[in-house]
Amino acid sequence: MNILLKMFLSMSFSGSLFILLLLAGKRFLKDKISRQWQYYIWLIVVVRLLLPFGPETNLMGKAYQTIDQAITHSVSLPQQQSPSGDTNAFNVPASGMEHDNQNTVNPKDDSISSRPVGDILSLFSNHVWLIWLMVALILLVQKITAYHSFIRYVKAGLNPVSNVEQLDRLSVIAEQTGRKRPVELCVNPLVSSPLLIGFFRPCIVLPSADIPEKDFQYIVLHELTHYKRRDMFYKWLVQITVCLHWFNPLVYLMRREITKACEFSCDEAVLSKMGYDNAQDYGETLLDAMAAVGKYKESLAAVTLSENKQLLKERLGAIMNLKRKSKTTLFFTSVLTLCIILGVVFVGVYPAAAADQPSNEPAVSGLNENVISPTQEKNSSHNEVFSSQAEQYYEDDNLPLFEIAFSRLDEKAQGEWLDKIYADDRIRFWKTAVNMLDVDCALIQQYAEKIYDDGNISYFSTLTSRMSEETLEEWMGIAADDEKFNFQSILSNALGQGNKFDTLSETQKAEYQAVGITVDGNNHYYQGQLVNIFLDMHRLAVNPAGTVNIRITRSEDGKISDVAYMTDTEVTELLGNMEEPNDLYDAEMEELLNDMNDFDNK
Repeated sequence: MNILLKMFLSMSFSGSLFILLLLAGKRFLKDKISRQWQYYIWLIVVVRLLLPFGPETNLMGKAYQTIDQAITHSVSLPQQQSPSGDTNAFNVPASGMEHDNQNTVNPKDDSISSRPVGDILSLFSNHVWLIWLMVALILLVQKITAYHSFIRYVKAGLNPVSNVEQLDRLSVIAEQTGRKRPVELCVNPLVSSPLLIGFFRPCIVLPSADIPEKDFQYIVLHELTHYKRRDMFYKWLVQITVCLHWFNPLVYLMRREITKACEFSCDEAVLSKMGYDNAQDYGETLLDAMAAVGKYKESLAAVTLSENKQLLKERLGAIMNLKRKSKTTLFFTSVLTLCIILGVVFVGVYPAAAADQPSNEPAVSGLNENVISPTQEKNSSHNEVFSSQAEQYYEDDNLPLFEIAFSRLDEKAQGEWLDKIYADDRIRFWKTAVNMLDVDCALIQQYAEKIYDDGNISYFSTLTSRMSEETLEEWMGIAADDEKFNFQSILSNALGQGNKFDTLSETQKAEYQAVGITVDGNNHYYQGQLVNIFLDMHRLAVNPAGTVNIRITRSEDGKISDVAYMTDTEVTELLGNMEEPNDLYDAEMEELLNDMNDFDNK
């Protein structure tokens, strides 16, 4: 089965567990905890249904592993047994059957009728994700189309309210809710209830402009509360979740509960602002809203004041029972929220790492986790032999033979060697090993970040030879932001931009001249001698025609404190000694090449 679909099924199943948990808990906690908490707690379930997060080891991963092992075991056992119990049964030709060759099924016949049932089921399971995705897209397109159709019809019959008093009251209420931008107020006699449309430009639509002042205040406050909480975005997030999990009946129950909780929590938010003593007046406003006789019912993207009579009855009962929650209740809901979040994370999903396991290998790993495939055994033995040889040549300072052994290791083993070489500060071996890596591979990026943070110019310069132009440009931007001019100089040379960052200001030239260094273009002179390597904290210049190597030392305030000749050891540490040793051992080389050929032939 497609790994994406497996992961999505595990998300749907784990989400279903928490849907059932919240539905069960609602019966006991409905009137005891905040309605707003009951509304927003569903967001955790929605996120669980949409995002495949979770630890590598989780309950869902263990469950899938157990199921896979059970299926693999049941399928693989018949394949391991011959019909007669004789292991050579299939090697003995059936006597007297030679003349029936014309009735033998052609093994190359790929028609569906000649395929085993298992192959047909396997083919279906590998492509069932296309059916899931197609249905999800169709449902989503239908919802989007229905939304646009509803909005188009509502806007076609809109008439802006021109009553100055109502517009003034709207502005006052909008300011009270923290809404600074203008809110439109319109009338459409076809809508069945006051509603709010518009994701970014809110518009309150009334069935009639003749609304009592008291009702108008509650209606506007209710709809602006919806907008302030971004309930329309919440509703669409739920709709997308339902489309993706269309095969799961529990998500439809979740959608219904979220729709109800949205109105209950909005009622609670309005009364907490207006005062719980106004519950009766607010309930009467809801009853008046049900008297509208418009044709257009609630749509996917509109938030209304009142949806239907059954829900209204529940809302009125809840409104009359509303009261401020105690600190104990708030503490209890906080602990409960934390427990649900931890539970969602612990349950997890089908591990994405399973995608790395080939589909034809579970039969082996499922029956015995300690069984190693021939490929794994070969790679393991391969690494052991060449790692041992690399260790020997590394200790003997035999660079050419080390280069050959290093090139035969896998990425993990090569990374371990790079750690060792860098820790030992042996730049000759470092350059050789880096040249064996692929351009822009993971090891190049990993060590570039580490060495850049360490400020090690010489080791970083070797990595630039295995970076693409795009990667070099990215590092150039990083070095520019950090004002690391020495790294910019190295990267500039790697990009073929010459000494772009070697241009000095008159102030810098004067600073060098004060300590006996003269700069003429790209040439540096010290005590009348042309400089080969010139190293400063923010500057590195190389002139092969030079005869001396100079190092600048600066104090903490950035001023030059010393000028000194570089020793051969310092030059080697900076740029490395690229001379290869001549003591190549022909017998060892031949032995190593033979080992390589032996492994390649196995």
